[in-house]
Amino acid sequence: MSFQEQISQFLLSGLTTGSIYALVALGFCIIHNATGIVNFTQVDFITLGGMVMYSLLRLLGVGQLAAFPLAVGAVAMVGALVQRFTIQPSRSKEVIHLIFITIGVSIVLRGGIKQIWGKSSMALPHISGEEPLRLLGATVLPQSLWVLGITLLVVVGLHLFFTRTLTGKAMRATASNPLASNLMGVEANRMVMLSFALSGTLGAVAGVLITPITTLAYDVGIIIGLKGFAGAILGGYGNFFGAVLGGLLLGVLEALGAGLVSSAYKDVIAFVILLMVLFVRPAGILGRGEARRV
Repeated sequence: MSFQEQISQFLLSGLTTGSIYALVALGFCIIHNATGIVNFTQVDFITLGGMVMYSLLRLLGVGQLAAFPLAVGAVAMVGALVQRFTIQPSRSKEVIHLIFITIGVSIVLRGGIKQIWGKSSMALPHISGEEPLRLLGATVLPQSLWVLGITLLVVVGLHLFFTRTLTGKAMRATASNPLASNLMGVEANRMVMLSFALSGTLGAVAGVLITPITTLAYDVGIIIGLKGFAGAILGGYGNFFGAVLGGLLLGVLEALGAGLVSSAYKDVIAFVILLMVLFVRPAGILGRGEARRV
């Protein structure tokens, strides 16, 4: 394989994993914009999406086309329940307290996943077979194309939802000014619950798409979720397009570093890149820095 073909291979691999990071990063950004907190249950939505998909396919015999939306819908419902029974009833609305609530819920979810599905690694079938394809001099699995295509559809769909629909505009208004939104008749708690449902949706889509390429275990979402969080910060935390850019960039740089340097440093590279960018631009690539009077 020539050097050019190797670079193409690394780029396609990086775009695939970067697309997953982008989906997770979008989930973090949606919750941040709605509540101002970091939702650490996002990492478990990834795992839960894969696990529910596994149960639907292997245990209940549901077809893949039907199992996909069912798995995503189930995790979206879990996301809504997390908000309704843990975030909304909280007497304290301090950001740090709410963040610790999501950490506690994440631990509970992970423990529940381990009890229900066990510790063993599992696998999901590819959506359209495992016969590799040749693209731009690189060998790519059809599942990678599904990842790229569905991620693009999700990004476009979210953009249209938030800019063209009444509910999407209400969610943006709530994120911008909850009090004014309430005065205009927008139910803030309902919008925040919908944000958590969307966050669960994005996590589930990421989990279902990446599981056939990797393996599935009760804690698989942790490292993917943290890299998605890193991608959100890299692009500019709270900025949707920044989240997509940060996730894709992180995936590509990670793949290039692992391929050209050493795969042993694959997980380290993502966070080293994040630190380097934040030293130069703390607000992230597309983030807006805040001027403070000292």
